Amino acid sequence: MARTISIGCQDFETIRRENYFYIDKTAFIREWWERGDSVTLITRPRRFGKTLTMSMTEHFFSLSSAGKKELFEGLSIWEHEKFRRLQGTYPVISLSFANVKERDYSSAVKKISLALTELYNDRRFLLEGELLSGEEKAYFESLSMNMPEVTATAALHRLSKFLYRYYGKKVIILLDEYDTPMQEAYVDGYWEEMVSFTRSLFNAAFKTNPYLERAVMTGVTRVSRESIFSDLNNLEVVTTTSEKYADSFGFTEEEVFAALDEFGLSECKEEVKYWYDGFTFGGRADIYNPWSILNYLDKRKFGVYWANSSSNSLVGKLIREGNKEVKLAFESLMKGGTLQVEIDEQIVYGELERKRNSVWSLLLASGYLKSVRAEFVEPEGIWSYTLALTNREVRIMFSNMIRGWFSEQDSGYNDFIKALLQNDLKAMNYYMNQVALTTFSYFDTGKGASLGQPERFYHGFVLGLLVELAGRYILTSNRESGFGRYDVMLEPRSKEDDAIIIEFKVQDGEEEKELSATVQAALHQIKGKNYEAALIEKGISKDRIRKYGFAFQGKKVLIGTAQEE
Repeated sequence: MARTISIGCQDFETIRRENYFYIDKTAFIREWWERGDSVTLITRPRRFGKTLTMSMTEHFFSLSSAGKKELFEGLSIWEHEKFRRLQGTYPVISLSFANVKERDYSSAVKKISLALTELYNDRRFLLEGELLSGEEKAYFESLSMNMPEVTATAALHRLSKFLYRYYGKKVIILLDEYDTPMQEAYVDGYWEEMVSFTRSLFNAAFKTNPYLERAVMTGVTRVSRESIFSDLNNLEVVTTTSEKYADSFGFTEEEVFAALDEFGLSECKEEVKYWYDGFTFGGRADIYNPWSILNYLDKRKFGVYWANSSSNSLVGKLIREGNKEVKLAFESLMKGGTLQVEIDEQIVYGELERKRNSVWSLLLASGYLKSVRAEFVEPEGIWSYTLALTNREVRIMFSNMIRGWFSEQDSGYNDFIKALLQNDLKAMNYYMNQVALTTFSYFDTGKGASLGQPERFYHGFVLGLLVELAGRYILTSNRESGFGRYDVMLEPRSKEDDAIIIEFKVQDGEEEKELSATVQAALHQIKGKNYEAALIEKGISKDRIRKYGFAFQGKKVLIGTAQEE
């Protein structure tokens, strides 16, 4: 009989005691311990079992779990006598920053301070007797959500000291989702303050801490050493491209197929692979995200589970506000293409908007892109990756995200698409201006971007067309045809539809006094550069090719057709 699927349970003890479905990942404990690294940072996409692994590690080593051998009996770690003796022999400090998602710096520090305070409250036995001095007891009692930052940044260090004194053994520190506050700080604009606070906290806990035995941190991204790890020369970083712990997070194909057999779904293996395979860690390919697999086993139907399981605000922000090259590259990825880029896996959040290729580094670390091929580039000493969207689930998630950018703003977007298909110029102008009034500001949230770099919106618009019309048209942009590169071309899949060429122009105030002149400039470019050549070569007659000039001035739009020349 198949085991019960527990969706969302991340406590190792509960899973084992209730005999919920579990895939044995205890080999991680042995690999990590035998490597002997002092402080290990492991990055994996969200919902890949990081929290459950930390819970498993805590229950294995923690003195509070001493004697609970039934939690590990029958698992791979219990096959080794050395580790049977090691179980339940260390004081462990375990905390998570997963819920630190505040909109401002003060609230974020309070949330972290609350988590630190709770660690102390769970260990109030340390206040008994004369173990702590009067000053230390006063410090212990001073911890609260509103404590000074200097008190908070010393909390892990001092708790390590108190526990070492009580047990006579150095501590193991486990910090889950360490980078969640970093991401939120970047999105909400308090990056520099959070960096300063986190650097002090980590330095005290992991660098200048003589009471530390070992530590593990997990997160989605590898925040740059210069940002928060500048003093940690004892840090071992394991990213998605590292060979270490390659099969410790996520499910391997063998594990997924065995689970499908257990649940009587053997005939679904290929479709499951199509939907949810695609992740690669180190040299280990065919890794599946556990969240989608568990939901599929439970619900027995395919769906977008992992990609919709938490906020994609940072990913959306970087694509929405990305430059023209980002938009065009993403368009190619959405159509099944690949992208070759040189990547530095260290994420410098403060430079995400400026640093070339940083958006692709983040998407790779987050699991939205997969590495198809990697090559070491000499003499630069960096890696070049060929990237693609990870799988069908991710592609659907991005399609829905792009559609949402427009539908959230104004229903006029869908009306504009209808007007475009019907060649209703009056309606196109009306609805396009409705969309522009809200969407320009929505897409261009960077400093001065709304009016200074309107191409951000245009190519956001292109992505919107891609989602809405992909089944009816082959959409391309910035491709060579005739004597230049057109902005947008829609090649019909059916002979019943017209082909469409669109050229965007921003009004030149010195040369074009009216938007109508800008429209004419766009249409003259389409004609002069002979953009229709590529369509004619494919057998589409000239009378079935519609040409539109889109002229923009701030949030005003005027659309004209070649027939008006």
